[in-house]
Amino acid sequence: MHTAGVDLGGTKVQGVIVGDDGTRLGEARGKTPVEGGPAAVVAEITAVVKAAAKDAKVAVGKLAGVGIGSPGRIDPDTGELFGAANLPGFRDPVPLGKLVAGALRVGRVVVGNDVAVATLAEHRLGAGRGFDDLLTVFAGSGVGGALVLGGRLRDGAHGAAGEIGHMVVVEGGELCPCGRRGCMEAYAGRVALERAARAAAAAGRPTELLAIQERQGRPRMSSGVWKAALDAGDPLAHELIDRAIEALGAAIASAVNLVDVQAVLIGGGMGDKLGEPFVRRVETAIVPHLFLPPSQVVVRLGELGDYAGAMGAALQLKD
Repeated sequence: MHTAGVDLGGTKVQGVIVGDDGTRLGEARGKTPVEGGPAAVVAEITAVVKAAAKDAKVAVGKLAGVGIGSPGRIDPDTGELFGAANLPGFRDPVPLGKLVAGALRVGRVVVGNDVAVATLAEHRLGAGRGFDDLLTVFAGSGVGGALVLGGRLRDGAHGAAGEIGHMVVVEGGELCPCGRRGCMEAYAGRVALERAARAAAAAGRPTELLAIQERQGRPRMSSGVWKAALDAGDPLAHELIDRAIEALGAAIASAVNLVDVQAVLIGGGMGDKLGEPFVRRVETAIVPHLFLPPSQVVVRLGELGDYAGAMGAALQLKD
């Protein structure tokens, strides 16, 4: 049974075709539209699934279904996606699954939260294998998280379990993109990091971050921009990443103290680009705040990288 998985992000649409055993058989990537509303997003998803199917030498009509991982919230009763601020026209409810099913003429499309499906993939196929109690932390534009407890992904009473990015680490602290103050995401998410970097540069702090972004032709300060700045020894980049690591350490340790997981996986764009040195520094920042002995908590870098979201989206159809 071949299934398609789509990771619908704020900047990219990553598609994969997955076989019965979870093997990736084909892939394709497109850019997330910035305008054109839901119709443009559906058209891009359709094109990426068709390209991935072609890469896998599988007819779209032979697919058992399509899974989609998306930012925002999914109404469990209607299957509609809403509150996805990074997608054009998705603040209000959109029947994304029905629209994609119609465009591709496939019988089954399942839409899930992007962080939850990436966690599903890491738990079954990646660095989370063998752990029944697991916390994942994906640091990218924002900071998302999810929990596996007793071997099962936990949604919570309202579908918001694992929102570690919005744990308060500084009372009355920096403004978070969510509108509240002091959230961990206000220090460790790329949107907040870029805002802090631009404010510092405007105030006269020397930094190469803006020049690196321009040289790379990036509309935003991507994880690659931050890595290049760190590698170049940019003082402001190091200062802001140091602050991000401290915030991550405090929030992760508090979550571990609350739910007592066996392992913490760190992924997302920042985790993937900055790699093991970044993860080891986060692990060190966790230690002063832990109730348990540090040896009882495993901290790992996610294994699936860019493919975690798309692979997990496909796995939704295999449940």
